[in-house]
Amino acid sequence: MTDAELDAALDRAAHWLRLAERVCVLTGAGVSAESGVPTFRASDGLWEGHRIEDVASPDGWDRNPLLVWQFYNARRANVATVKPNPGHFALVAMEDRWRERFALVTQNVDGLHLDAGSTNVLEIHGSLRQTRCTVCESVANRGLEPLGDAPECPQCRGRLRPHIVWFGEGLPQDIWSAARLAAYQCHVLLVVGTSAVVHPAASLIPLAKRGEVTPAKVIEVNLTPTEASAYADVGLYGPSGAVLPKLLQRLG
Repeated sequence: MTDAELDAALDRAAHWLRLAERVCVLTGAGVSAESGVPTFRASDGLWEGHRIEDVASPDGWDRNPLLVWQFYNARRANVATVKPNPGHFALVAMEDRWRERFALVTQNVDGLHLDAGSTNVLEIHGSLRQTRCTVCESVANRGLEPLGDAPECPQCRGRLRPHIVWFGEGLPQDIWSAARLAAYQCHVLLVVGTSAVVHPAASLIPLAKRGEVTPAKVIEVNLTPTEASAYADVGLYGPSGAVLPKLLQRLG
């Protein structure tokens, strides 16, 4: 986008946000990438050098839990070295503006939105910071502490797994229901840093366009147009860490 095109798009987006009583945000890997978190899925179909089937599926876990933990421990170690960027903090300021009428739905598992200070965060794909026992099903927040390659549940000594939604698994129903409701009730949906090709997360965009009372305005923030662009009422194309602070400034 030219500077003039971006300015005009920012004005339109800010206008719709000022009118909105409820705002929902859907974020993806692009937001975290600007903080230095590698995007999980590479262009060659591998996930950080590993096949999806080996590190992000129940079958991969059954075959080689050691490899799975080595992979996720490397991801956890990476997240421990990064910090939220200006885009994360702009979303915190937006939540301060709408308070309980603001929901942030994220596909990211790194916890950077929470680190930045966002509170109403719906992590639909789980969290790198949490573990789940394969025996007693207890979920615990372990932060980013080293866990080793075969961590055990402190309650029952069962094997722990990352509390991540893998391919072939369903989303946590309570969190997913809350995300759907937030998208359905919002007046503006911000789609930030996501290619909008991963389902069911991408289904929140047409859901917002149907709307509970009125179709939501969709504002896309991304480096380039994506699958979400067909639904977008306005596109703000550039790094979210630069665009979102500008949008926040326009809101006043």
